[in-house]
Amino acid sequence: MNSDIALGFDTIEKNLKAMAFKRLIYSLISILAVIFLLSSGLTIAESNNAGSFERGISKFFDYPVDLFKEAFVSGWRWYAYVFKYLPDLISTINMAFFSTLFGAIFALLLSLFASKNLIKNQYIVTFSRRAMDILRSFPELVIAMIFLYLMGKSELPAVIAIVIHTAGALGKLFSEAIENADKKPIEGLQSCGASWWQRVRFAVIPQVIPLFISYTLLRLEINVRASTILGFVGAGGIGEALSAVIQFRYGDEIIAIMFLLVITIISLDYFSRFLRGRLIGDNK
Repeated sequence: MNSDIALGFDTIEKNLKAMAFKRLIYSLISILAVIFLLSSGLTIAESNNAGSFERGISKFFDYPVDLFKEAFVSGWRWYAYVFKYLPDLISTINMAFFSTLFGAIFALLLSLFASKNLIKNQYIVTFSRRAMDILRSFPELVIAMIFLYLMGKSELPAVIAIVIHTAGALGKLFSEAIENADKKPIEGLQSCGASWWQRVRFAVIPQVIPLFISYTLLRLEINVRASTILGFVGAGGIGEALSAVIQFRYGDEIIAIMFLLVITIISLDYFSRFLRGRLIGDNK
């Protein structure tokens, strides 16, 4: 009996070693395949390019070095421009905030109808999911370019573009959170005769609200960067100011704007961490 058990353990150990060896071989093959694809892609790109990848990568840090040199030549007074571009930063944050707010509202509505545990009609679920797929399929830059062409240069096209993309991206995350919620409270309220909205309000939302807020705050950070990028195409805010100073190579002003952007992202990260800690009872 004991010999059979020992033989069984030996067999299991051999199988585990064989599986580990097989996984190692597959991992090495995958790494080699990725290296091969990258090297062949770089070779093809370099052969079709007028420049050289090696020459380009060697000059990768030339532009940052030039910025600091220009800032030193100007007297290293970049901090004097921080207050100059603060209104542009506030404008960008406002764009990101309102875009995230309205995008989250639309995402919540879509996610409720895209969750199988709330909607039994498969056609409604499928339609809602495909709608979210379409909304997040196109980058904000592409959507903003269309609205900028139709509406002219202003902040409104950027807001609309970010709202559309945010609704699709957050809608998927919200629907997954809803589908992973505990079904027992929902079934309990349903057995008591609660309406669909009452089940959503008292059984689903209390479970998923911390995740919703966490996802929304993360999306706010992303949208601040998106608003900055859209400023390069004429959507206003600090991105448009950054585009102008880059064209004129004002090193000290570029450093000031980048300083504002970095401080903003770091502040948003601390704020979102604090708020998530208050919501879930963990302030670490």
